[in-house]
Amino acid sequence: MTTFAHRVLGSAAFDVATYEEVEADRAATLQATAVVIASSLATGLGASRLGLPAPVVAANVCMWSVVALLGWAAWAFLVLQIGGRLLPEPQTRVDAGELLRTLGFATAPGLLRVFGLFLPSLAVPLFALTSVWMIVAMIVAVRQALDYTSTLRAIAVCVIGWALAALLVIAFGLWLTPSLA
Repeated sequence: MTTFAHRVLGSAAFDVATYEEVEADRAATLQATAVVIASSLATGLGASRLGLPAPVVAANVCMWSVVALLGWAAWAFLVLQIGGRLLPEPQTRVDAGELLRTLGFATAPGLLRVFGLFLPSLAVPLFALTSVWMIVAMIVAVRQALDYTSTLRAIAVCVIGWALAALLVIAFGLWLTPSLA
């Protein structure tokens, strides 16, 4: 068994063995939760200074962190439903705990988003890079957790789940945004 730091680095490096280990280790649930929360906080901190005056930065950190956490939760739920119920392969066995652990560790690249706080001019490219990185990590996580033999199926599940989760987050954001009228 590897350490927490090795698991974070291994998942960010798309290491299949790391995902298999996390999938099988029920004790890794707390670690996966910690990665998701830390990644969400890093997102909040990294996005907090995007063109905003200092007084609203703290509120912005909370808002972006919550949005990131809810976005991950929506994505994970959709991946569970799409991958396990709509697009399973014959050998697919759905275990929510295994899937959530692997998906939790797949958010590890999001930890780098905290650097947007210190380098606001690089925040947008950093967020784009880490988003793509996390999608690829999610593909590996889904393929391992759902026992897919087809990477294309894992890609389809992740992209469809991501698109639907993005729509939910946008709708939620529009609901929270005050109207101009």
